[in-house]
Amino acid sequence: MVDLFPEQTLLWQAVEKIARDQFHLAGIKEIRTPLLEITDLFNRGIGEETDVVGKEMYTFIDRGERSCTLRPEGTASVVRAVLQKGLLSQGPQRLWYGGPMFRYERPQAGRQRQFHQLGVECIGVGDFRSDAEIIGVAWMLLHDLGIEDLVLEINTLGSSEDRKNYQQKLVKWLETRQDQMDEDSRRRLTTNPLRILDSKSSAMKDLLQNAPTLIESICEESTVRFENVKNMLEALEIPFKVNPNLVRGLDYYTHTAFEITSDQLGAQATVCGGGRYDGLIQQLGGPPTPAIGWAIGMERLILVIEAAAKANPNSKAAQFASTSNPDIYLINQGELGKKIALILAMKLRAEGLCVELDNSGSSFSKQFKRANRSNAPFAIVLGDDEVNKGEGRLKTLLKNSKESSQSHTDKLFSLDDYSNLVRIVRTTDLTKV
Repeated sequence: MVDLFPEQTLLWQAVEKIARDQFHLAGIKEIRTPLLEITDLFNRGIGEETDVVGKEMYTFIDRGERSCTLRPEGTASVVRAVLQKGLLSQGPQRLWYGGPMFRYERPQAGRQRQFHQLGVECIGVGDFRSDAEIIGVAWMLLHDLGIEDLVLEINTLGSSEDRKNYQQKLVKWLETRQDQMDEDSRRRLTTNPLRILDSKSSAMKDLLQNAPTLIESICEESTVRFENVKNMLEALEIPFKVNPNLVRGLDYYTHTAFEITSDQLGAQATVCGGGRYDGLIQQLGGPPTPAIGWAIGMERLILVIEAAAKANPNSKAAQFASTSNPDIYLINQGELGKKIALILAMKLRAEGLCVELDNSGSSFSKQFKRANRSNAPFAIVLGDDEVNKGEGRLKTLLKNSKESSQSHTDKLFSLDDYSNLVRIVRTTDLTKV
């Protein structure tokens, strides 16, 4: 579990703002659920034989002798809340959530034991077009964040009956080949056979090349549905490829399953995953209700954005990643200069500009060094001499300058006409400075 410091949090907030805007445009409303749930919710909702429930949950007995668990994912909690509130009687629910989740697993880049997710759940609509729409929302969001070279992989798990029939075929096929299977796959053969299809072992991948496929085992109705989803994605001009071994890690998925990956980190990394879970609501005590959703891991997403920005400083991701920088760094010295600097900072903030005020009292040279580190495009300099003349100095800061106080421009502005200063800051084309 890690701390997020201010320079990181600014980028997180910028990502979350883009997501909120996208969800608003799609008519998806926010829901917030508790971090702590009764353990049985996840046992029933996720599946007792999954790795999440079997190995990774933070579970404890509270003072009331109840088994409680820190939520390892968001879908089950959202469904529980929708059922408790009786929201299904009001028609389909389009909801999104965000926040920390907890899994006891091996930490690695972009994966901690406390991690964060953004997720969308569309509950109460079974039409194939809702599958394409919910995928489209994720696709558009990732593009708006400046992530390029995205790959959408999709599969169909069929109905629960299709899945059950296929599982029997797969188990029968694998049982005669256990000597070629790794230990983890042999264990899953009796607990969660379909997860073997998602094995990361190269030997298992080679073995599974000849295994019966799920897509060959589904009924005609499920096949037609999947074809309709693919046709709709093509109509939306969202490229995709079918991955017959894509099964996702949780038991509640049916029909459409999908992942969106990026190679921005050097290898294909999943940044978004989800699918349809038509049986989960009934499994948790509600009426038979279709539903589909997805989740994005924030830690992995931030790494991908940063990598994209580093790979191409002129990319959309780089522009997006820099939005956390202040517009102006306000350098000041002297009693009068400090007083007027605070007044000016507040006026500029009221005009919508992000102003970082240096209250350190340090020398001008030290304040200029901090101004450069802030990555602000502009610095304002106010000292007693400037204030006595009723003016200030606006500097356009040089990036990577050896002289921290060097600038491309040095414009004087009147302290009585700060609106003109706002105009200059907003209209200056920094690419031509």
